[in-house]
Amino acid sequence: MQSTPLFHLAFPVRDLAEARRFYGDLLGCPEGRSSDEWVDFNFYGHQVVAHLAPDEVSAAPTNAVDGHNVPVRHFGAILPMEQWESLADKLRAAGTRFVIEPHVRFKGQVGEQATMFFLDPSGNALEFKAFGDISQVFAK
Repeated sequence: MQSTPLFHLAFPVRDLAEARRFYGDLLGCPEGRSSDEWVDFNFYGHQVVAHLAPDEVSAAPTNAVDGHNVPVRHFGAILPMEQWESLADKLRAAGTRFVIEPHVRFKGQVGEQATMFFLDPSGNALEFKAFGDISQVFAK
């Protein structure tokens, strides 16, 4: 029996084959059910669904956070530090263009975290984080 609720997110993509390569091959998210219009992915234990909707794909506005322009609309995962570092290395090796390069923000402050932002092929922004101290995720 599932004790922790799972998160679900549906988002638009311009091409399902591109989404499969990006989420499945590059990020390593296993594919679930699919149709000609959508694909489910196991996104680090949560369900995300890429829906074919090319007219809905657009650039996201940004807000300033710790000296960077962070895409307002984004999603991602909080990973253990070692897994975050491994993913950053894999993305660099694949030639990923980062919106915000992998770095540590809020250094020496409450909520210090490693973070990186990049776009999927449809322009959806993703953020991956890691905390040296996971109890800092919701700290004020």
